[in-house]
Amino acid sequence: MPATPQRRRATRRLTVGAAVLAAAAGVLSAAIPAGADTTKHGDGPGHRGTVDVQLLSFNDFHGNLEPPAGSAGQVVHQHPDGSTEKIDAGGVEYLATSLRTARKSHRYSVTAAAGDMIGASPLLSGLFHDEPTIEALNRLDLDVAGVGNHEFDEGRKELERIQEGGCHPKDGCYEDGKVFQGAAFPYLAANVTDEKTGKPILKPYTIWKHRGVKIGFIGVTLEGTPDIVSADGVKGLKFHDEIKTVDKYAKELDRRGVKSIVALIHEGGAPASAAYNYNCDSPGPGDGVSGPIVDIAKGITPKVDALVTGHTHQAYVCTIPDPSGQPRMVTSASSYGKLYTDTTLTYDRRTQDIVRTSVASANHVVRRDQPKAADLTALIQRWNKLAAPVANRPIGHIAADILGRGATTPESPLGDLIADAQLEATAPADKGAAQIALMNPGGIRSDLVYKASGSEGDGVVTYGEGFTVQPFTNMMTTIDLTGAQLITALRQQVSGPNQASPKILQVSKGFTYTLDMTKSGADRIVTDSVKLNGAPIEDAKTYRVAMNEFLSGGGDGFPVFKEGKNKLVGAADLDALTAYFAAHSSPSAPLAPPKADRITVVK
Repeated sequence: MPATPQRRRATRRLTVGAAVLAAAAGVLSAAIPAGADTTKHGDGPGHRGTVDVQLLSFNDFHGNLEPPAGSAGQVVHQHPDGSTEKIDAGGVEYLATSLRTARKSHRYSVTAAAGDMIGASPLLSGLFHDEPTIEALNRLDLDVAGVGNHEFDEGRKELERIQEGGCHPKDGCYEDGKVFQGAAFPYLAANVTDEKTGKPILKPYTIWKHRGVKIGFIGVTLEGTPDIVSADGVKGLKFHDEIKTVDKYAKELDRRGVKSIVALIHEGGAPASAAYNYNCDSPGPGDGVSGPIVDIAKGITPKVDALVTGHTHQAYVCTIPDPSGQPRMVTSASSYGKLYTDTTLTYDRRTQDIVRTSVASANHVVRRDQPKAADLTALIQRWNKLAAPVANRPIGHIAADILGRGATTPESPLGDLIADAQLEATAPADKGAAQIALMNPGGIRSDLVYKASGSEGDGVVTYGEGFTVQPFTNMMTTIDLTGAQLITALRQQVSGPNQASPKILQVSKGFTYTLDMTKSGADRIVTDSVKLNGAPIEDAKTYRVAMNEFLSGGGDGFPVFKEGKNKLVGAADLDALTAYFAAHSSPSAPLAPPKADRITVVK
């Protein structure tokens, strides 16, 4: 009979512990290769024929234990007639039920994740340095996870604590008598090395074994992680090429007799349709998806049998040819636990390899009309009780939904609101004398939703909701930029590393320009349209510009900001937003969504 979740967790904890001992032994004996085995006990080798191994996977969970609000908690379903509908999805209580139901009747089932399980999390998890999410993932029986860029938000030491356990070095333990146990699954970071030793900071791969079946998992994050994480988060680390790293460890696994390999890659693509069930192999294999993952998939050694990807928060199931021209499955399950991917890997016991022609995969909705997993409900209730004094404090009032992450235009209403809040916080002479505020779109993690959740009233914005929108605790900075540097920054939105996927900065009131999407690269910025309060920006003139410390450090592909002078550090970004709500909203005069009319887009 299948093992119960409790037995599976216990087995894996023993296995991970054994792996740690094996790793320690490796220090004493260079003959023991890098990596660790995650062994499932069973009836051993010796069987003939093939067996189907179920691979369940998801990505970019970002600590969303409770169902995500608004558009962030919806997926698009496409019907056979071409019409679409939006389905409410996500919430770890439902994800647990979905995964447990999917595993039934499968003797061989492994669950994997492709990065960003933690970081940029709602307050329920983020307030406690994502310990609640790791506890939840342990209960989901996650077998292995690759790191993503957000696993580095709080730096290497914190990631090591997340893996190994122990109370937070500053905040301590959150519950009397309870010490954080860490992840019961291995985090893999094959392409992240210590710049001094050159060695991976975590295990590069793991080997899953069950009843004679062996599958190797290699985990990597995008090479460009330092461009999208604060400098402190990646200090002392080097991030290497995804293809070269996966190829290196695929060869090592092959030498160890592991012929079936799955790569967990925190880099992704963009499908041609927003529908999770879109066929991205139409008209041909992989033709319906674009972006960095396509070249990565085409370049990784044929020794790897499937790629589980993430980072772009998109949903796709594609077959992209490997370097030998053979089809290979590449999947991504959107974000926030709204979907999971179910892939069937047919394992040939004779060759110990995956039969590629038999691989089948599909994304499935984590629906909210199914029963909740009682143990995850209890976990959420326990942490909510600890968070309640902070999370439920009202900070403002809104008249309607204010879209941020869910906006479909380059400029979002919530982006404008945040930029205005940051300008107001830094405009006083003693706070920075800012004239302009700029906000990176990736730092806006959700929408502000009018409809009440829990016990709050309609239109009430709580601290917890504000934290969900801006969870990074970035400090505000104000710097001197010349007009020429400011225009260079606008050009960097749509050129260089941002050309393929533009990062349109959200701008404060009074700052306007035209974005011409009929052109390419830096030419998309119409230079003579860039104005402040109606006056053209002058190349030689100096302007005081406010932004968060991540941007002022050159993050998100804006190196020109590092040239800023006379930096003044101010309040945290969330404090600026909270103060803005206090000054501009009340129950009788709620804040209306900004018009988002500062950037004129030509299509």
